[in-house]
Amino acid sequence: MEKSESTLNNSLVFAVNGKKFEVSTIHPSTTLLEFLRSHTPFKGAKLSCGEGGCGACVVLLSKYNPVLNQVDDFTVSSCLTLLCSINGCSVTTTEGLGNTKDGFHPIHERFSGFHASQCGFCTPGMCMSLFSALVNAEKTPRPTPPPGFSKLEVSEAERAIAGNLCRCTGYRPIADVCKSFAADIDMEDLGFNSFWRKGDSKEVKINSLPFYNPSNEICTFPEFLKNEARSALLLDSRRYSWYSPVSIEELQRLLGSVEDGNGSRVKVVVGNTGMSYYKELESFDKYIDLRCIPELTMIRRDDTGMIIGATVTISKAIEALREGNIIWKKISDHMEKVASGFVRNSASLGGNLVMAQRNHFPSDIATVLLAVGSLVNLMNSLKSEEITMEEFLRRTELDSKSILVSVKIPDWDRIMSLFAGPKMKLLFETYRAAPRPLGNALPYLNAALMAKISRCASSNGMVVSDCRFAFGAYGTKHAIRATKVEEFLTGKVLSVDVLYEAVKLLRSIVVPDDDTSYPTYRSSLAAGFLFEFFSHLVEGNAESPNGYVNGYSTLMSPARHLDHGKVSTLLTSGKQEVELNKQYHPVGEPIAKSGAVIQASGEAVYVDDIPSPTNCLHGAFIFSTKPLARVKGIKLKPKSVADGVNAVISFKDIPGENLGIKTGFGPEPLFADDFTQCTGQYIALVVADTQKHADMAADLAVVDYDMENLEPPILSVEEAVRKSSFFEVPSFFQPKQVGDFSKGMAEADHKILSAEIKLGSQYYFYMETQTALAVPDEDNSIVVYSSIQAPEYAQSTISRCLGIPEHNVRVITRRVGGGFGGKAMKAVPVATACALAAYNLRRPVRMYMNRKTDMKTTGGRHPMEVTYSVGFKEDGKITALHLDILINAGIGVDISPIIPLFMVGAIKKYDWGAFSFDIKVCRTNHSSKSAMRGPGEVQGTFISEAVIEHVASVLSMDVDSVRSKNLHTFNSLDFFYKGAAGELKEYTLPSIWDKLAASSSFKERTDMIKQFNMCNKWRKRGISRVPIVHEVLLQSNPGKVSILGDGSVAVEVGGIELGQGLWTKVKQMTAFSLSAIKCDGMGDFLEKIRIIQADTLSLIQGGLTAGSTTSECSCEAVRICCNILVERLTPIKEKLQEQMGSVEWGILILERYVNKSSYSSSTCEILKFDSELIESSSSSLSSRARVSQYLTLATSTRQAVNLSASSYYVPDSSSMQYLNYGAAVEVNLLTGQTTILQSDIIYDCGQSLNPAVDLGQIEGAFVQGIGFFMLEEYLSNSDGLVIPEGTWTYKIPTVDTIPRQFNVEIMNSGHHKKRLLSSKASGEPPLLLAVSVHCATRAAIREARKQLLRWKGLNESDSTFQLEVPATMPVVKKLCGLENVEIYLQSLLS
Repeated sequence: MEKSESTLNNSLVFAVNGKKFEVSTIHPSTTLLEFLRSHTPFKGAKLSCGEGGCGACVVLLSKYNPVLNQVDDFTVSSCLTLLCSINGCSVTTTEGLGNTKDGFHPIHERFSGFHASQCGFCTPGMCMSLFSALVNAEKTPRPTPPPGFSKLEVSEAERAIAGNLCRCTGYRPIADVCKSFAADIDMEDLGFNSFWRKGDSKEVKINSLPFYNPSNEICTFPEFLKNEARSALLLDSRRYSWYSPVSIEELQRLLGSVEDGNGSRVKVVVGNTGMSYYKELESFDKYIDLRCIPELTMIRRDDTGMIIGATVTISKAIEALREGNIIWKKISDHMEKVASGFVRNSASLGGNLVMAQRNHFPSDIATVLLAVGSLVNLMNSLKSEEITMEEFLRRTELDSKSILVSVKIPDWDRIMSLFAGPKMKLLFETYRAAPRPLGNALPYLNAALMAKISRCASSNGMVVSDCRFAFGAYGTKHAIRATKVEEFLTGKVLSVDVLYEAVKLLRSIVVPDDDTSYPTYRSSLAAGFLFEFFSHLVEGNAESPNGYVNGYSTLMSPARHLDHGKVSTLLTSGKQEVELNKQYHPVGEPIAKSGAVIQASGEAVYVDDIPSPTNCLHGAFIFSTKPLARVKGIKLKPKSVADGVNAVISFKDIPGENLGIKTGFGPEPLFADDFTQCTGQYIALVVADTQKHADMAADLAVVDYDMENLEPPILSVEEAVRKSSFFEVPSFFQPKQVGDFSKGMAEADHKILSAEIKLGSQYYFYMETQTALAVPDEDNSIVVYSSIQAPEYAQSTISRCLGIPEHNVRVITRRVGGGFGGKAMKAVPVATACALAAYNLRRPVRMYMNRKTDMKTTGGRHPMEVTYSVGFKEDGKITALHLDILINAGIGVDISPIIPLFMVGAIKKYDWGAFSFDIKVCRTNHSSKSAMRGPGEVQGTFISEAVIEHVASVLSMDVDSVRSKNLHTFNSLDFFYKGAAGELKEYTLPSIWDKLAASSSFKERTDMIKQFNMCNKWRKRGISRVPIVHEVLLQSNPGKVSILGDGSVAVEVGGIELGQGLWTKVKQMTAFSLSAIKCDGMGDFLEKIRIIQADTLSLIQGGLTAGSTTSECSCEAVRICCNILVERLTPIKEKLQEQMGSVEWGILILERYVNKSSYSSSTCEILKFDSELIESSSSSLSSRARVSQYLTLATSTRQAVNLSASSYYVPDSSSMQYLNYGAAVEVNLLTGQTTILQSDIIYDCGQSLNPAVDLGQIEGAFVQGIGFFMLEEYLSNSDGLVIPEGTWTYKIPTVDTIPRQFNVEIMNSGHHKKRLLSSKASGEPPLLLAVSVHCATRAAIREARKQLLRWKGLNESDSTFQLEVPATMPVVKKLCGLENVEIYLQSLLS
């Protein structure tokens, strides 16, 4: 069919939240997210990773099918979805669900009430993922749910946000929000929230939830758009450079004309999801959309199999396959682990296969379809042909004229019925080993195995009649058939020796290419999968296969030996125990986090949400890829200049000092000068008309390096030691040694000498990357909006860089989309660079750093190498510990000199008898490292536990008993923590230790785990109980409280809201402190209080929001202000009280404003002013009478009162330091993959200022710690350049990697009277408890190693080993035995 002029649409038409948009012209590379954020008021969808890997940009896309008269609703990543591809569609963002003006959606309200939003940057995407699940559940034929619930099931609800990342909450409360809508939810399974209290009945709980009525749900596809959809208009290709061929012939002509044309760059698209993996460095000139070609969009089933068109989305293919036979269902189950739902909804089956064939993408789909003998239909200009998947993958890369039309998946049900006898059975299974069980992570290896088996006539064994084994994603060009293994097994009777030979043969075939990470691990996975596939047929005297259904084997009997990611349920009910304290109401109440509901609705404003001022430019850094080099010049590609580049700014353009940040330890430059000192160092800033153009120009910039006659860079701490390259640690930050190490070693019965530990780095992975907006202002001044934890530092640095006074620099920060220390010092050069460009160009300049640049330049956590020597008694009591620690600080000093102090504070949690150390802060040519949540303390905690584990291993003692033996007494605690231990009653760790053992059933579970490990060969469990002692340092903080004329209150504090609930606690403290005036009408006083954004010219000396104590310190500063105001108001209140009886808050403040007016106004003006306030404040007759009475008294009590009070809280020496305590326990190990079955945490919060906020901090910190200890690899190459560039290569925890059961108890000890209402910090200390996961994994590995030694016939006593950090799947598998399958089979043979 050819397109006529009448079928062409002159405008791109679509709807967003019910509003019609017509776009007459736009570049075809424009994404939906770009349009939403720059051309609409809807900023809820956020840019975080830019590659469909995080879910922050998720929106609901709705398409209308006029033939069926139905709407298809599904989520998409708006950062990947091209705007031209949504012609005639409707988009719903979180603002479309509800908002402040029209009322919030129950999703928004439940996110707030379940305390499921902290920084809030990920929350809009989470809301849309859940909303999509609700909308689609209602389309199912399930029974009508009870009122207030949906048709969604709990298992679906949990998985609704499986592809969404969150760095703050730890996911548990988010999962509760999702489950709260499920019809089959047990209300007892829902965690702590603000809707009901412990002990409330089921009926009360249901009625307390914000009511959800599916029949009142919003319309996702407006009626006015259905007419557009019915007309099926195609975009005018001449206007949009967007071509939509409607036949294969037309497509071939288009492709032919491109190849014969003028060299214009053309992109063929369906869902554009390939862009997430293969980044576009330059724009394409033309786009060809394949979705209008019928042959490519169909799904057809016949007697021979199922044919799926190449442009059918993976999600639609999954739906179709799920309706088929068991093999098709297993294929669909495997395909559900490809990417995430909002990517599968757009990604096409054919696109995935073409990427595998042409670009060697590690495809799961190609591997699975290869194993089942799928056929591929190809068409080029000469002919149409059907070839096998194997041939398709082996061919040379497809040329631009070749078209993948469809894939045919055979119907093995029919094949077996036609060609196999009744005794022939078919086995089929798919496998993948990946960091995340539910997908959204590339596998280390995937496999699909199929075999026909039958009973041997002459023996009791099973004969393999035929088999097909496919393996892929292990570091080779494409998936392969293991044909030699297939040939070896065909015709053989399965036995242990046959399987052993097959496994050995397979290892020689599955060999990763050079430079593939963990090559032996990947080969071992292949061996393990083959073993699992056949093991039930060869173990136990070859028991006859049972459990057959319709000729297929169901789950392997007696159980699956290895878990390769098949999860039936994600989470079980956890307990959140909190002790509520009403003594200081509303302080201590678990009120919802301030701003959480507008974060969910997308109305909360982050820096990048601020509309761009007129003539705004955008910046992107050019950074160094060499560790030490002379910079001779920078060249931009000519096309970059044509694409809107305005300027390139370097150190030569700085009017003041070349200063990027200055801490108390020293400065760092903004840009490299003539020499670059490390990889990731900023060299220049490209300024362009859009962020996309700036990023592209920076990516394509060519830096001319010269390394001739330069000293080699220092790229290891050992080299730094050899060259004496260190940063000095000031004496007042140098930790103190404890006791006499020599004496302690002399008392020891045993010694471990010079054992070594290495610890890697960790990336912050805040959801909002570094960002700033600088706007030139009058009188040579500048205003900078920055996402920063330390606005004061940015103000000072910008002032010196621009050579202007600090009073000409205003830095404003409202909220930060996650910080974790990475928005402290590392945000300063970003703000400074924007300010410099804006100052020089006299135009606004903003920057939103892309994830790749952010990861390669921000440094992260400090790596280190540790050598320890320890002496200990026969009973496990340690007498002396010495540590030699080399900290890799990178090239800049940043805050690195404080790391030794923090490390030692964490290490001292045990009574080491005597403790000595030599810690060197090494200056290397790596990027500067900075503070990250729990800086130094996380590493220190791990070192402590590694020493304890090693001692227990040498003594063959239970690790828990060694820990208990070395816990502090109060005397030893006071000896180690001089000045911080406080009083005896404050030392709560022993009681926490015992309480945790009881509440978690530690002894019983330990015995159960021993029994489990005896009964299971291929799964081992471990359990660990770990304490922490966290030394906290309070810091000075300013505050300002202003009471306005209507009685509302504006509060400013030095602390920044990062998601940690600082604003919430400050509001509570303000309400409590002002309530001391004891006026009537203060019942809902929290609603009168607003915390306003940080402004460096309004509130000075704001300092740094870090160290977990800023909330406390800000609250104390505010309390001082409120006390001043109460003192000022009390005399006025008392006079009014004498004359009026009771005094309402509004009347009291009105009195103050009348008094103020009396100095400059006549009595008539005062009365007019008063009458206006009366009208606005109250309409009741009694109130009017009281105010009238008050007016007659107004002139008799006139007294000037300042209702704005400022303070600067400075902690006194007696409360400056204190200790936090906590402990945790869990875990289960499955082959190389670790599953956390249960975590139990008891945490001493002192007297919690807000248990809901503190609970969120505890869980979020713990899960971030899991990332450090178990998942996150922040590796660099030989030049020190960071390797990971985004979500494809850096894996933070997800909802499927958190503890299955997550129990947290906040203990309100209340023994801390010298501190703010006896409170304690909760932001960082719980992160240290995640070391328990690592220790429990070590315990499970120890059992696996003992078993391995038994199989080898060796002594089991050798159980000493070091478990790396992070303990990823390859690391764990290596320690369990990369050849454990072969060793086991050999043991059976012998």
